Amino acid sequence: MKFTPSNMTWLNLPNMPSPIKALFAGYLLAIGVGLLMAGLQIMLTHGMADGEVGLSVDDIVYSYYGDRTHSKIASKLSGSMKDKAPLEIKREITSWVQDGTPEAEWDSHFKEVFAQNCIGCHGKIPGIPDFTEYEEVKKVSAINKGASVSGLTRVSHIHLFGISFIFFFIGFIFSFAVGVPKKVKILAIAFPFGFIIIDVMSWWLTKLSPGFAYLTIIGGIGYSLAATLMWITSMYQMFIMSRRDNVYGNAWEQDL
Repeated sequence: MKFTPSNMTWLNLPNMPSPIKALFAGYLLAIGVGLLMAGLQIMLTHGMADGEVGLSVDDIVYSYYGDRTHSKIASKLSGSMKDKAPLEIKREITSWVQDGTPEAEWDSHFKEVFAQNCIGCHGKIPGIPDFTEYEEVKKVSAINKGASVSGLTRVSHIHLFGISFIFFFIGFIFSFAVGVPKKVKILAIAFPFGFIIIDVMSWWLTKLSPGFAYLTIIGGIGYSLAATLMWITSMYQMFIMSRRDNVYGNAWEQDL
């Protein structure tokens, strides 16, 4: 069968068959919730790096460049781990770290301190330092130089692969929108991919120099706005915009 404008009047979001709308909407709803959870996760991790609620440039600097006046464990105890131990315990650990984490004091005292306050996570969750072992504690007692190269490599490729798939399918659904100028549609679809590359590259650049932390904010805001625009437009046209076969019957030819 030859596909022509006359027999493809359904090929736009307002006129999509109900099963396809259900497929598109289910995906957009799941992704929408997932992106909100991702934002919350960022606020609860990177957003607490400086000890204050909310994501700031300082949070990004501490996460990727580090706080090079303090050890990593000291930065965490005054930042994202601020509420995980009593103030007296945090001061005691910080003082021990500043003294060079002498191993004799680990065996006689601090092993038990970490067991009571830290190993609920640091000892049971794979991928984070195991504080049942002195050597692991000593590693995070060194000067905080932010994210490691191996850690950045791992997170970067996961981020690029995973987020690109999300933007591909959001852009694919949005490509069937009507009444959107073609240039605007192309830019809206392409922008998230450009901003995600800026976002990931900014992590590496911030690792070298804290001045690049602003690029992380620019990248995150850029792809969030573009994805939100496509999400809202797609859901609106599928379920709120009335069917207008006479108006949009050939819209796919001009807009896609």
